[in-house]
Amino acid sequence: MDLMSPTLEDKHEEGMVFESNIHFPLDFQLRRSQSTSSNSSTSLKFPLNNNFGETDNFHEDYEIFMFVKAGIDGESIGNCPFSQRLFMILWLKGVVFNVTTVDLKRKPADLHNLAPGTHPPFLTFNGEVKTDVNKIEEFLEETLAPPKYPKLAAKHRESNTAGIDIFSKFSAYIKNTKQQDNAALERGLVKALKKLDDYLRTPLPEEIDADSTEEEKVSKRKFLDGDDLTLADCNLLPKLHVVKIVAKKYRNFEFPTEMMGLWRYLKNAYARDEFTNTCAADKEIEQAYADVAKRLSKS
Repeated sequence: MDLMSPTLEDKHEEGMVFESNIHFPLDFQLRRSQSTSSNSSTSLKFPLNNNFGETDNFHEDYEIFMFVKAGIDGESIGNCPFSQRLFMILWLKGVVFNVTTVDLKRKPADLHNLAPGTHPPFLTFNGEVKTDVNKIEEFLEETLAPPKYPKLAAKHRESNTAGIDIFSKFSAYIKNTKQQDNAALERGLVKALKKLDDYLRTPLPEEIDADSTEEEKVSKRKFLDGDDLTLADCNLLPKLHVVKIVAKKYRNFEFPTEMMGLWRYLKNAYARDEFTNTCAADKEIEQAYADVAKRLSKS
């Protein structure tokens, strides 16, 4: 998981409580457990039952516990694209699961014994510890399969690699300290974003009408692989969100307005609770990169 994420630099663990409704409210509600000390870890089921029927389509066939990085206060969800990736997958699969936020500044013995040497995100599935994000994704896709659970794998191979180099270009851009190199690194990031924009603007095969005499020039799909969120989106969107927030904060860089495919993609993503409700707060992301983002100097 070499993503230049500040989460990888933390070496300590501690669990706190995570709680959320699906739709009401549209943000996370987090609180400490009243029955445990601050040195213990507890978790609550997600989603919570309420009077609106939002949990009717969620299945509770397995015992799933997910552990994610906590935010600055030790309770709220912290900045970690990998955690959000798994969170989105479980939500889209429609399963009930438990979430514990992990305060990396502390060391609870129970979490250390559960997954020694492991940093969030990780999960337990019917008591079995799963620690590799890519393998967790594969396992969930194979285990939570149709007809009961939706298939999330992209149909088009190209969707899985779309935007693949954006985060590496962003990392080089944000870590750079030399003013004379900034323009070139920014162009590298823009080029990577443009490549993604081109893919989002290019119609997929199923969008092209073979019987039509008019050529479909611009795709109208909502996401990478069509109108439904897929594993490809769960991987890319959390990283894209971090790039958007951090580049604006520390470089005053914004995604070019002419990249209509990219902006359409983001607009559709931010309209989905599975994405917006799993995003860390902007201040969490900005704070996570406070030491990573380097100031530019002429020397």
